[in-house]
Amino acid sequence: MAAAGAEERRGAAGPERAHSSGPGPLGSLLSRLPLAPAPAPRRRTASQCKPEPPLLRTSKRTIYTAGRPPWYTETGAPVDEAFVIGLCGGSASGKTTVATRIIEALDVPWVVLLSMDSFYKVLDEGQQALAARSDYNFDHPDAFDFELLVNVLRKLKKGKSVKVPVYDFTTHSRRREWKTVYGANVIVFEGILAFANKELLKLLDMKVFVDTDSDIRLVRRLQRDIMERGRDVAGVIKQYNKFVKPAFEQYIEPTVQVADIVVPRGGENFVALDLIVQHVHSQLEKREITVRNKDTTRDEFIFYSKRLMRLLIEHALSFLPLKSVTVETPQGTTYEGKRFHRQRITGVSILRAGETMEQALTAVCKDIRLGKILIQTNLDTGEPELHYLRLPKEISEDYVILMDSTVSTGAAAMMAVRVLLDHDVQEDRIFLLSLLMAEMGVHSVAYAFPRVRIITTAVDKRVNEEFHIIPGIGNFGDRYFGTDGPSAWCESDSVDC
Repeated sequence: MAAAGAEERRGAAGPERAHSSGPGPLGSLLSRLPLAPAPAPRRRTASQCKPEPPLLRTSKRTIYTAGRPPWYTETGAPVDEAFVIGLCGGSASGKTTVATRIIEALDVPWVVLLSMDSFYKVLDEGQQALAARSDYNFDHPDAFDFELLVNVLRKLKKGKSVKVPVYDFTTHSRRREWKTVYGANVIVFEGILAFANKELLKLLDMKVFVDTDSDIRLVRRLQRDIMERGRDVAGVIKQYNKFVKPAFEQYIEPTVQVADIVVPRGGENFVALDLIVQHVHSQLEKREITVRNKDTTRDEFIFYSKRLMRLLIEHALSFLPLKSVTVETPQGTTYEGKRFHRQRITGVSILRAGETMEQALTAVCKDIRLGKILIQTNLDTGEPELHYLRLPKEISEDYVILMDSTVSTGAAAMMAVRVLLDHDVQEDRIFLLSLLMAEMGVHSVAYAFPRVRIITTAVDKRVNEEFHIIPGIGNFGDRYFGTDGPSAWCESDSVDC
């Protein structure tokens, strides 16, 4: 992903851009446009954009694109800086499409989607008159407030909340109300001149140039301005030839040299998008303070573990059988929600590390009943042994949340499931929750008990000769409770002793 020559990057990400000098492709594309009759012209500019929504809904989840309040460690220290992806490219090159698809593929719940179009300068009366006649150059660097943009992006990267202007493209002015945006793990910043300012470039951790054929970009502008903005063909082409094309050649296209990766064909280049997502994931893993890091302090380890536990349990509860329910809100309107309609939920922890998840479970389900199972591995035989059991009465009709911090071979987890089945708990009502599992453990449990739901935050590929998860997170119980590892026995295979 390191920066290389422009032609080398084109070769890595896809075929070179094809330049068209003749009317063939352009004429073919223009013939498909609904050019007549055109609606009455309105006072709009060629560089306007729709404000980005605060969230992005996919088929699987909702991603919040306005960021989130910054998170801090228990000592009050801020988290690491956000990872900033800069997207540059000509007008109508598909930057927004690329940004949206990167966000969808990243699989992170909190991102910031920041558009350069929010930072146009406010025009004076003379400039307003030029803009009304399509004679103002919105593609020149002087049209943007780079000082404000750099300050906003610098604060966002540090996790601070900022006020972002809302630009009115009809009046060429900023609205009175500004929107509040919060820091996040990932910031996606897109704009035609995203690489045109030196101070701005310093804030970008990854620079992506969206390279789309000039004929395609022109046709997209024609379609957008005619169908959505009520402009005529002659006006669009005039502005393109007078401002857009010269600005692209002078200010935008040369910045491809500073790009880390070039994406030909925009959002349709799934190979390039996959490379971007893989690189961002690897960078996030390196820079974050995680429960995996052996140098993470105990306070930080507990802090992040608790957050993971809460997210894991809340996600697991979504798999319970829920029925629709209608309630009346304090505003006198009705709301369609969901409610658990079965008898009870019981939490059972595999001691001792699984007990750490009880606090998160009781925080979500206030009246939940709790049980405990202690399983230790006999080092002479290598088999798990049941040493202690305490289950609530009449558990057979309950939905059981079975909790353990990590699962390597799955032997202890399978014994715990077997104990629950012996107490007449139905197999399809058992939910096995773990912060980390090895593939061996997942396969073992799933093969032995195919109707048990297995829910975890991550699955590691392998275990070593001592059946410890690799890369793993170490002995979870010892790191959480601040104790030394036992020398003569192991509580369960799943604590990754």
